[in-house]
Amino acid sequence: MNFDYTEEQTMLRDSIAKWAAGQYDFDKRRAALASDDAWKSNWATFAELGLLAAPLPEDFGGLGGSAIDVSVVMEEFGKALVVEPYVPTVVIGAGAIKYAGSAAQKEEHLTAIAGGERVIAFAQAEPKSRWALNDVSVTAKKEGAGYVLNGHKAVVLGAPQADTLLVSARTAGGQRDAKGVSLFLVPKSAKGVTTRDYPTTDGTRASEVYLENVSVGAEALVGAADAALPVIERIVDEANAAYCAEAVGCMRTMTTLTQEYAKTRKQFGRAIAEFQVLQHRMVDMFIASEESYSMALRATIKLGESDEERAKAVSAAKVSIGKAGRFVGQAAVQIHGGMGVTEEMRVGHYFKRVTMLDATFGNVDTHLKRYMALTAKEAA
Repeated sequence: MNFDYTEEQTMLRDSIAKWAAGQYDFDKRRAALASDDAWKSNWATFAELGLLAAPLPEDFGGLGGSAIDVSVVMEEFGKALVVEPYVPTVVIGAGAIKYAGSAAQKEEHLTAIAGGERVIAFAQAEPKSRWALNDVSVTAKKEGAGYVLNGHKAVVLGAPQADTLLVSARTAGGQRDAKGVSLFLVPKSAKGVTTRDYPTTDGTRASEVYLENVSVGAEALVGAADAALPVIERIVDEANAAYCAEAVGCMRTMTTLTQEYAKTRKQFGRAIAEFQVLQHRMVDMFIASEESYSMALRATIKLGESDEERAKAVSAAKVSIGKAGRFVGQAAVQIHGGMGVTEEMRVGHYFKRVTMLDATFGNVDTHLKRYMALTAKEAA
């Protein structure tokens, strides 16, 4: 099997790298993080480069690309530490609409996403739900032809930039039942929606979202009522595969930065890159990064398989890459010394990002348990 990128994917990767080198270097990124509106120009550039349209259907302004195209984008984003809400909008938001949305929802939202005119945040996590996708206490009660939503969503990534929220809410059953979960597209400007915005450790932005008697019409429901959990599991697996590719980009860059630093940092009159123990450590970093690439690619390829195969591949990647990210990050910081954790050094920021990626939609322990449960089910 040929795992080389196509000519189009190589061009896509090169165009992102060129943009990042000129418009998203470390200093410009730090300046952008201090601004509430700097992301808008970057988002417009993403639309111009076709990044927002890459995985969307051609019928709705997309380029008809695959999950591999998303992986290419995300690895380059990882190398540049891009903080714009690409995954919440293009992978999760567009994915839910693509798989379960009505023709009208696809025409309205997918076309707007491809053109850079729509930003979606996934309001799924709750204060006590941890990473359980079926643990939903936000309610959506039927009222006439529509619904009324009430509850609190926590750490909604990309919500400060979003204009639309994709909200999971319980329309039937108990708080942790698999059946009875529904998805709704809610304008962030809707009456009764309030947010508390804040930056996260790695420079991204998130919000606490409060829903108080928020009325939406029947057209806000994405897919069938009470049956959204399989769709949620699918789009979260796709998001995790994308985040795994991003983590690979972070690890590869940390490895390169550490190698460059070791060649210039001198101790006892010699560059520390000449010390054999550090050479071994940097080789281990390189191997961990390349093994992680293989795991991320496997998870991405398996996204088109059955639900069980997809879930197993994604969880295996999350476990392997989560462990590798911690090792590469710790080694990079250790070789840099105390400077590695300062704001001025890039390597510490990459370590923060891979740490946050591990904790997004389930950490190593969570996915190890999931993988074991799926394997036991398969063997039974």
